[in-house]
Amino acid sequence: MPTTRPTSAPVVSLTGVSFAWPDGTPALRGLDLLVPPGRSALVGANGAGKSTVLRLVAGELAPSSGVVSVAGEVGYLPQDLTLDAGRDVADFLGVAATLDALRAVEAGSVDPAHYDAVGDDWDVEERATATLARLGLPDGTLGRRLGELSGGEVVQLGLARLLLARPEVLLLDEPTNNLDAAARARLYDVVDAWGGALLVVSHDRELLERVDRVGDLHDGAVRWYGGGYSAYVEQVEAEQEAAERAVTAARSDVRRQRADRQEAERLLAQRKRQGARNAATSNMGKGAQDFWKNRSEKHAAKYRRLHDDRLDAARERLDDAEARLRDDRVVRVDLPATEVPRGRVVLTTSGLVLRTGAEVDDGALDVHGPDRIAVVGPNGAGKTTLLHTVAGRLAPAAGEVSLRVPAGLLPQRLDVLDDARSVYENVAAAAPGRDRTEVRAMLARFLFRGARADVAAGALSGGERLRATLAAVLLADPAPQLLLLDEPTNNLDFAAYDALVSALAAYRGALLVVSHDPGFLDDVGVDRVLELG
Repeated sequence: MPTTRPTSAPVVSLTGVSFAWPDGTPALRGLDLLVPPGRSALVGANGAGKSTVLRLVAGELAPSSGVVSVAGEVGYLPQDLTLDAGRDVADFLGVAATLDALRAVEAGSVDPAHYDAVGDDWDVEERATATLARLGLPDGTLGRRLGELSGGEVVQLGLARLLLARPEVLLLDEPTNNLDAAARARLYDVVDAWGGALLVVSHDRELLERVDRVGDLHDGAVRWYGGGYSAYVEQVEAEQEAAERAVTAARSDVRRQRADRQEAERLLAQRKRQGARNAATSNMGKGAQDFWKNRSEKHAAKYRRLHDDRLDAARERLDDAEARLRDDRVVRVDLPATEVPRGRVVLTTSGLVLRTGAEVDDGALDVHGPDRIAVVGPNGAGKTTLLHTVAGRLAPAAGEVSLRVPAGLLPQRLDVLDDARSVYENVAAAAPGRDRTEVRAMLARFLFRGARADVAAGALSGGERLRATLAAVLLADPAPQLLLLDEPTNNLDFAAYDALVSALAAYRGALLVVSHDPGFLDDVGVDRVLELG
């Protein structure tokens, strides 16, 4: 059964921690969290504050109130590494100064400053090269610049920097984003072999199977479940079944208490009428009548309070039971304008060579009707470049792309939205022909109801941003009949993942999707696979 606290001495402790963003929006309120040694995962809905917790522990953010303490040095891999494209890899890894000093000594320098810079780290180049190789980065990476690396290679490089630093506490935020299958397998090996404390935020179910415990951040509190992802799901499902039974019982009790309350009122009214008749036909004096009337009213008030208290208690039990139920809603939307008749030509290519140098055989990317095609391959093979070429954002190195229908691109970085504008304003701008009421009705089906549609795009969580971007792309005018998706499951919690899958189930056009997640490709019903590289 789950526990509210881990049982081992904590390596990370948050006590009464609150945090609010500069605009005053609260992210955490009075959070208590104890993370023990070993491998721990933190899960929860998008916007629950998981990444904020990691940033507080890493020292990137300061709490508005409360105390954060960590036993040991922290290494932190954020969700999206912001890198200077011109920076050297060696400098990013923190070994450039040592390498420069080492080469100076090898060239004959006797400057004490060079020896001080090297210290005991004479094997720094071998360690760095071995660490890069362990993570699958190609030979020569140490001498490259960051701008020459793919998104997946950047994630691997960020992990390599942490491994070289050897922190006591390792924080990983969605570390499998953008990683191909081989890179994911290497990351899993790192997690399996990690000897210090680990706290990971991830939607990757295979990664979550490798942890010792799962902490569920829900309604501002963390509840711990022993075991990996499967054990967590099993325990949560058992809790939800119990909560559903409790809700059913509590609703029945409320109905019963409400009926009893109505019956009590009927009986009191009946007694009042009978009392009035008795008083009218008796020879009782006015003083005696007033006495019995007062006594009857007191009894009636006491009787009402008894039934009111019982009804209030039943309602409280219902509220408590409903609070234990998860609100994992799914997107429900019908998109008839995206429909493409079977057999209709959607996309063809001729002699296509991407700017990465990858060649696409004629016919390999031809799309007809509502075809669903997965584009797979190792990091750096050109998958993202292919989608941007099809969308017209990049020109091919050679050959041509013939796109016969409107297309919509959901890019990996979800940079379609204007962060300063609200969700509603972003979607309305993409579909200027739709009236205000229609846009808001459609946004409600993407789970942006009421005031939530007026939140600035820059304040959205990862999963919310994906839903908002998906709405802006799918509800555009003209509607896209070819949808291009680049790693769409990055940063999604499990409910947001289900929302994405349900939205794509309603999509009637053709689909070209880049993903390293085989489970997702199965869920969206891919018809065939194009492998690059």
